[in-house]
Amino acid sequence: MNKSQEKIPEDGFRGLKENLSSDAVSGFIVFLLALPLSLGIAKASEFPPLMGLLTAIIGGMVVSFFAGSRLTIKGPAAGLIVIVVGAVNEFGGGETGWHLALGAMVIAGIIQILFGLLRMGKLVDFFPLSAVHGMLAAIGIIIIIKQFPVLLNVNPALAKGKSPFGLLADIPLFIANQDIRATCIGLVSFAIMMFWNSVKVDFLRKIPAPLVVLLVAIPAELAMDFNKTEPAYALVHIGNLLDNIRLQVTFEGIFQTGTFIRYVVMFALVGSLESLLTVKAIDMQDPWKRKSDANKDLVAIGVGNTLAAFLGGLPMISEVARSSANVASGARTRWANFFHGFLLLTFVVSGSGLIELIPNTALAAMLITVGIRLAHPKEFIHIFQIGKEQLLIFMVTIFFTLFEDLLVGIAAGILVKILIHLYNGASLKSLFSSQASVSFDGGTYLVEVEESALFSNFLGLKSRLEAIPAGMKVVIDFSKTRLVDHSVLENLSFFEKRYTGQGGKLEIIGLENHTPLSNHVFAARKKATA
Repeated sequence: MNKSQEKIPEDGFRGLKENLSSDAVSGFIVFLLALPLSLGIAKASEFPPLMGLLTAIIGGMVVSFFAGSRLTIKGPAAGLIVIVVGAVNEFGGGETGWHLALGAMVIAGIIQILFGLLRMGKLVDFFPLSAVHGMLAAIGIIIIIKQFPVLLNVNPALAKGKSPFGLLADIPLFIANQDIRATCIGLVSFAIMMFWNSVKVDFLRKIPAPLVVLLVAIPAELAMDFNKTEPAYALVHIGNLLDNIRLQVTFEGIFQTGTFIRYVVMFALVGSLESLLTVKAIDMQDPWKRKSDANKDLVAIGVGNTLAAFLGGLPMISEVARSSANVASGARTRWANFFHGFLLLTFVVSGSGLIELIPNTALAAMLITVGIRLAHPKEFIHIFQIGKEQLLIFMVTIFFTLFEDLLVGIAAGILVKILIHLYNGASLKSLFSSQASVSFDGGTYLVEVEESALFSNFLGLKSRLEAIPAGMKVVIDFSKTRLVDHSVLENLSFFEKRYTGQGGKLEIIGLENHTPLSNHVFAARKKATA
């Protein structure tokens, strides 16, 4: 019997008793991952490192109680570093910039609560997937560039305030000013992060790579006596948690109206989008095929972000790497997320001295590997295989994100996608209006789609599909469409996996007369003309 056929784990306090062992073990493993990553993300965001841990603690111990997803881990994310550090710097930098950025984060958190209450969780399906992947790849590139001087333990003053392209131009300067001893720890840490999963010994491979990095980096730092031989910026400094729990936010940044609004929108939009994409991905990994309540999860994330921002913490999302590790470690309920937060709190209160032995070059190595995963060459190849037009959207999004910001980047990607659809025969009317009808006959639901099936009108089609009862046979007929785009086909694949996991059956017909734009299974399809 596979797990999808087993009894679904209980939720709430009954679930705590029923699944205590498996959730506690998974929470411990995620705690080992979250500790160094939360510190590194905070430092890279130019927040006090302790605030990364505070966000993860709130995400675990508070948000888990009313989140709409059972297996996702809430905490700070590398994908938001670019926005956070941009906000800090544009609001004046340093402690002033931190406090002012928190004001924008509070408002963004309230907006996320409203997103959930207005049932806008479905908007994740509006964004073209190639543009979303381009945004994430651009974030990865920026993380790699910004963490490179940290990996070399260069004086932070040499890199402060520089754009990604300015940092690239200064690579020779950073190399010339590197700290050889600290750099060696960083390079060894980077090698561990990149290649640990290739270790042939099974029980060793099960040890999380970030934990191995700490087990190597901390003794190496102690042997070299960094406290006496290295500048203060070589090591993490966090201070005492209880001494730092106070109201940190200020709303004076609202007087910088344009900047304030821009960062509120970016925090709310990008944070919600990344979080919803993670919820969607983790639902596919859930052994019991449970469907998360995306709207409830947005409310929970918004509450967590509002609370964290008031206290000085980073913005949180449902984080994909830690959530995937949670599922792989055997988590069954939301209590795994709670345990990860509880263990972080316990360790921060009792073991802050050990945390302050971590070299910053080791944290930089971890973040660079996150950036590489986001912007891996395989991602470029995968997008190209789907279609040349998808690669164009992907690259345009990266270009404008690097040169301007995330909002401009994803807006540019959407615009290019729309222009491509119009070129391929989509009508203006069909861009935002789904022409789909549903009929029932002989035990089968027939969904007939006319005009075009596009990322921008998929929400209409999806709402009709989700209104169909579980466990039925569903046939989607595209024979009357001019164009079916990549995002629609990939989103339908997600829907099919979930629907069949609930005992139903889904079949797509009517694409025989459509010409695929590549050989990929999810390639866009254009109806052949006579």
